[in-house]
Amino acid sequence: MKQKFPKIVNIAIISVYLIFLAGSIVRMTGSGMGCPDWPKCFGYYIPPTSEEQITWKPNTTFKKGYIIVKDEVLFVADKDVTTSSEFNAKNWSKYTKHDYATFNKFHTWTEYINRLVSVLAGFVFLFLIYASTKYWKEKKSITLLAFGAFFLMLFEAWLGKTVVDSNLTPTTITIHMVVGLIIIALLLRLKYSISPQKSYNYNSLFNKLLIVSVIFSLIQIAMGTQVRQFIDEQVKIFGFENKNYSLMDPNWKFYFHRSFTIAIILVNLGLFYLNQVKNLGYKLVNWIVFLIFLETITGILMYYADIPLGTQAIHLMSGAILFGLQFYLWMQSRKTVSS
Repeated sequence: MKQKFPKIVNIAIISVYLIFLAGSIVRMTGSGMGCPDWPKCFGYYIPPTSEEQITWKPNTTFKKGYIIVKDEVLFVADKDVTTSSEFNAKNWSKYTKHDYATFNKFHTWTEYINRLVSVLAGFVFLFLIYASTKYWKEKKSITLLAFGAFFLMLFEAWLGKTVVDSNLTPTTITIHMVVGLIIIALLLRLKYSISPQKSYNYNSLFNKLLIVSVIFSLIQIAMGTQVRQFIDEQVKIFGFENKNYSLMDPNWKFYFHRSFTIAIILVNLGLFYLNQVKNLGYKLVNWIVFLIFLETITGILMYYADIPLGTQAIHLMSGAILFGLQFYLWMQSRKTVSS
């Protein structure tokens, strides 16, 4: 099992990034409330495929827990019920966690696939914690890191439920995103602990700039989720067909997010410069510069080209991967010895 552990760690990292990708697609398509409940979807383990399945009608059987839409209100079946010609309120309870009562097949299945990705990642993490126990006597930190990541995944699952129950509250979405990045950091720390280490030329300024770059990326990603929430609110008002209104009269968070990009570029160009001039040999720096370029370009496209299809997913993923590379690079630079 120890021989397979590095592969399990890599798969766990990939699985979390796949959750990021699936989540970005959910937000890009406005599918966050495609399933009004959690963990089921309209009370089904496999979501409905047509509005007819969740619409009240006479002479129809609904199982306990099924959710229906009647008069633009969500109702939950209190027990297995076969409807008569009239709606009997005694068999139903109003769904009180939120009042979002819209069915869209595409949104429902987009959100459901997002949840499936999370479930599959959960199984990967079960393998991860089992395999990590083999290191307990040898190196306890490996086991503790694996269990820490696992429990944060459970916390993320609870946060996912809270996001749905709160009808996509901005603060909850931001916390959801930041916790996901912390899980990435724990997994990368785990990967670093079990990987053979290469010697680099140590540079104190480079290491300090890396710490700043990691903090800046966290701030930028957290602020980006707030900007996206503003866009979501605009979409609710003007509709997906009017994307040109998505950033009309944006709040201060948008301007902060846009302007803060300059600071991020400067800090990371400083890393690139030091790496070249001091001949430090960190190859990850080149990838970091590329991802910042990609983030900047997609950000410009989203603002000036009315959010072209796919740009939001690329923007979010490049930011999440950028954070991961910066964090891993910081561990590499922190562990080196001055020559």
